[in-house]
Amino acid sequence: MAHPKRRQSKTRTRKRRTHDGAVAPTLAVCSTCGSYYVYHTVCPSCGTYRGKIAIVKETAE
Repeated sequence: MAHPKRRQSKTRTRKRRTHDGAVAPTLAVCSTCGSYYVYHTVCPSCGTYRGKIAIVKETAE
């Protein structure tokens, strides 16, 4: 396996990694309850996915 002959500077490493920052997830509005949820996931408040019930949510008593 190849090894570098010289140490790579911090500046050069950071230039290469400038595009690797974290991105905030895209949120959508649930058509059933109106709350926000992450795309391509089940709505955490009502349990629907693409207009159909995916998870039966139990109410707290």
